[in-house]
Amino acid sequence: MTHGAKLLPVLLAGCTLGFGRQAPAPSLELLVGDAQRAQSSGDYAAAANDWSQAVKLQPAIPQLWANLGLMQHETGDTSGAIESFQHAVRLDPSLYVPNLFLGIDDAHLGKAQEAVHYLLKAERLNQSDPQAPLALGRTYIGLRNYEAAAQVLAHAIQLDPSLGSAWFTLGIARLDEVEDEARVMSEMGKESPFSGSLYADSLAKQARFGESASLYKTLLDVSPQPPCLRSKYGFALLRGHDEPGAAAAFATERAAHPECGLALLGQARIALEAGKADQATAILRDLWQRDHGYFQSNASLLLEGLPAEESASLAEALMGNMQLPADLRAALAGAFDLAAPADASFENAEEPPSAYPAAPSGVRTTAAEDYAAGHFEQCERRLASQSAPLPAENLRLLAACAFFTGDNARTAQAASALQALEPHSIEALYWSVQANERLAFEALARFQQLEPDSARNHILLGDIYHQLGREDDAQAEYLKALSLAPGDPAAMLGLANAYLDNYNAKGAMQIAQAALARSPDDPELNLLVAQVLIGQREYTEAEPYLTKSLHAKPQMLPRIHALFGKVYAETGQTQKAIEELKLGASSDEDGSVQYLLARLYRQIGDTQEANEALDRMKTIKQQRAARGYKQIEDPDLSPLESSTDRASTP
Repeated sequence: MTHGAKLLPVLLAGCTLGFGRQAPAPSLELLVGDAQRAQSSGDYAAAANDWSQAVKLQPAIPQLWANLGLMQHETGDTSGAIESFQHAVRLDPSLYVPNLFLGIDDAHLGKAQEAVHYLLKAERLNQSDPQAPLALGRTYIGLRNYEAAAQVLAHAIQLDPSLGSAWFTLGIARLDEVEDEARVMSEMGKESPFSGSLYADSLAKQARFGESASLYKTLLDVSPQPPCLRSKYGFALLRGHDEPGAAAAFATERAAHPECGLALLGQARIALEAGKADQATAILRDLWQRDHGYFQSNASLLLEGLPAEESASLAEALMGNMQLPADLRAALAGAFDLAAPADASFENAEEPPSAYPAAPSGVRTTAAEDYAAGHFEQCERRLASQSAPLPAENLRLLAACAFFTGDNARTAQAASALQALEPHSIEALYWSVQANERLAFEALARFQQLEPDSARNHILLGDIYHQLGREDDAQAEYLKALSLAPGDPAAMLGLANAYLDNYNAKGAMQIAQAALARSPDDPELNLLVAQVLIGQREYTEAEPYLTKSLHAKPQMLPRIHALFGKVYAETGQTQKAIEELKLGASSDEDGSVQYLLARLYRQIGDTQEANEALDRMKTIKQQRAARGYKQIEDPDLSPLESSTDRASTP
């Protein structure tokens, strides 16, 4: 039962009062009673019929129209519901529910701007119901106004912290913002070390440590660069089992940038794995005393990626190490998702967690000096207390200090303010992407706690596994979601993609076609079907699906143009193929687009363009090899062919 039906009794009570004042005919009372009983039993069609007859008897009562609209909404008659709600609002503009559902239904029909008007009005009319800001947040996401979406969704959560759908939608809004900003970074500052660092981070998250380390290494001598870049390089080496290289990277970083806590964490981890408990203890105490927030935000790196048995053993040793302060051990327990020992709690701490090291008595420090000493929380407080607006340099420092002490919301705010001052700042996007990614994971983790076995949770887990390349696990999660919510479009799309990437083109096509029967214009479903058809060399059949996929997210368009180029190339439309491949060049991660371009230029006798395309292909392949990518395909075979050919494998 939707929230619309839950709101209905309030309206019915209003109608009953109205009937009493106006002494309605008994037939109207009978219709209202029948409608109430039908609604209570879930027979919304019958209830809609009763309300429809009621408004014919008393067309001047707005509550009757509102209830009719609710039941039409429940039965999927969106256009009828909108008409009824509009009638109710004309009779009484102050009614909350008709304004709320006009916004919800307009958004459903793609009328986002009209929806915002009604939802903002609904928010003003009822400031205690989280449904209006929740619906408004979803509408802002549709308009790609992610910052506004996050603000109203946070308000919905404030009104009802147990509202799982608000936490989920907030997480999605943050992730969409990350995706949007990452696309802008790739377009504006593809060669920037800030962009390169984020890409290397993503490779590390996918356990592609060799590629990640190689990319970090190319950025080490570039300036300006993100903080702690060499330590990130060290962790990639460490996870890739190059301990000597990692140790050298951490030592170099610590000498050049003593404020970099990541270098200390790296050295502590090496000491722990080597059984040097005293050395690890000294480092951890130092890091904890510098800044509690940094420690709590990053302590999980101490054990990340270790075998389960070794991780459990080291965690147990740390929890039982009485040389570590109680509050520090409590922070470690939180980072490792373990129960803290009885004496290890913030209540038993040697000092309260908010008591950060201060400057010596009589010495006034600047925010920059706080940062250099690793006192990030103190740096943040000092800058945040200054009168706004802050200059760009202070905003850069504030973003870094807030991020390192774990205040992701403040980081996002500082990054947004910096971008307002410097619209082309790659550094502002760098901090915003990282902060919003953390905020997204926090929101989605809260959602999972509230709805651990919901379809949305299984879809979320499926998406995560799919991004990590764990397709069997992804398929299992999407199937669980479909068992709970048959026909869910997100689950079907996810399952079809997982099948396709797991070399099961037949399964992908079956799921995609079933989903397309429900949503024939969905761009991502059409793209998936086109990919399967291209893999089966059914190029003419693929073209109409590709055309529908052009309404996909902007970041997907280069890949779609590249596929159009493949279709046109294989159907003898050489000039159109060249134009499409040029539009798709930015999606070329392996040289396949340039390879196909070179082939087409040769066909039309343009040797110079063909050679230039081959040179670009070689550059892309060299860059790919420099990142440590393990080549598993014939280097002279176009991956536009090889990657789609494999999709035809049953």
